[in-house]
Amino acid sequence: MQLIQVADPVRFPGMTTEELRSAFLIDSLFEPGRISMVYVDLDRTVVGSAVPLDAPLTLEPDPELRAGYFTERRELGVLNIGGPGAVEVNGTAYELANLEALYVGRGNQQISFITRSPSAPAEFYLLSYPAHASYPTAKVASASIEPVVLGSPQTANHRKVTKLIHLEGARSCQLVMGFTQLSTGSVWNTMPPHTHMRRSEVYLYFNLGQTDRIAHMMGPAKQTRHIVVADKQVVISPGWSIHAGVGTSSYSFCWGMGGENQVYNDMDPISIADLL
Repeated sequence: MQLIQVADPVRFPGMTTEELRSAFLIDSLFEPGRISMVYVDLDRTVVGSAVPLDAPLTLEPDPELRAGYFTERRELGVLNIGGPGAVEVNGTAYELANLEALYVGRGNQQISFITRSPSAPAEFYLLSYPAHASYPTAKVASASIEPVVLGSPQTANHRKVTKLIHLEGARSCQLVMGFTQLSTGSVWNTMPPHTHMRRSEVYLYFNLGQTDRIAHMMGPAKQTRHIVVADKQVVISPGWSIHAGVGTSSYSFCWGMGGENQVYNDMDPISIADLL
């Protein structure tokens, strides 16, 4: 398991491009036939992926977790961004089509990932936080959820926000998770920007063309930097940092949060005119 130690706002202003990418970017996920996991010291987040092919992949506890099984003290959110597949939890299979999700609560000892068609494999994105309480495992079919529409074509940020794991949906201990889809011709996300000190956030960018890129903006409002991000790469966002971006084409991203407050709109807004 790779370990990332996120930089603080004191070190942040003097970091080079390479240092920023090392501290805030995950570019090692979605390897075919493997489960990949990254441990982030910020809120003890685990970010990962599972891309099963001919054989199921079983989620084992990494020795760094000091646990008998992965969800012994953790909860897990799973989003399928690939072909049809299933997640098997303690012998029960949950079928997940593209953009369907599964919440797995603390205390589930056996978790495995299955692809239904190796020629179009499922690609499971994994996001996990420590959990002090147990909630039932629940499938979330995104097609049954009415998305929230934000932005406009005039400001190039027309988008649909689908909430999957949250206080009014699939319940969790501290994980909040969903995805945003930008309309054709729109390229800006999370603009105007905000911060939220009560929880950190993780962005997985996907549905981006192979030669397209996103300039992800981060940092304090008066000291912004950017990281260039490709398809299926992840950016870690501390509570003191904005998290916004602009792409060379439209795209989607999965947002996930963990911390002390699960209220979705608990944000500290920042005016665009105040950005530097």
